[in-house]
Amino acid sequence: MIKRGLLLLTACIMAVGILAGCSSNSEETSSTTQEVQTTAEVETEAEGSSTAAEETTSEGASTEEVSVEGTEGRTLVVYFSATGNTERVAEMIAEATGGDLFELEPADPYTDEDLNYNDDNSRVSQEHADEGLRKVELVSTTVEGFDEYENVFVGYPVWWGTAAWPVNTFIEVNDFTGKTVIPFCTSASSGLGESGELLAELAGTGEWLEGMRFRSGASEEDVVAWVESLGL
Repeated sequence: MIKRGLLLLTACIMAVGILAGCSSNSEETSSTTQEVQTTAEVETEAEGSSTAAEETTSEGASTEEVSVEGTEGRTLVVYFSATGNTERVAEMIAEATGGDLFELEPADPYTDEDLNYNDDNSRVSQEHADEGLRKVELVSTTVEGFDEYENVFVGYPVWWGTAAWPVNTFIEVNDFTGKTVIPFCTSASSGLGESGELLAELAGTGEWLEGMRFRSGASEEDVVAWVESLGL
């Protein structure tokens, strides 16, 4: 009887130990599961935050890129060049402003003989003597996207104190409303004179600035300094 009682007591003690061990393992398993779930949740939130940040950065970069693209092509440099001097200055202005160039080309180009101011029978001399001959037809007077430009430089050589008349044709047929127009000219001796004012009157629209005259051998430094002084 005593042995049987001892055996029963021993069995009870072992059963209690086994139950206690199972309970401990269950708690550890629960704790481990909770820890894994918590870690997974943190990683998921981190990934979500990272994705959101990347999307925000991507959207921000896209907006900035559009803004930069929107500033392109806001300056136009229109010019007529008889001997290449005005073209050279026009190219410098376009380079300094990041603007676009548009050359005014007569349908009937001027030759060296046509430009002989000392010959009363030359083309320019005849046109100067008879204003009716100054209606010079151009290859094109239409600039694609002209309405999008805010600043328009207009360049020309000076003929008898005025802007070379091929420029007049372009000025007459275009609307400069809402644009800042800056005349510039090239001349070995003559100044800008009233050429800019006369073009402004001919246009009838636009905000015309005073303009600038450059000598035939104008340096890039001079041109860039003038452009920067405009504060456009």
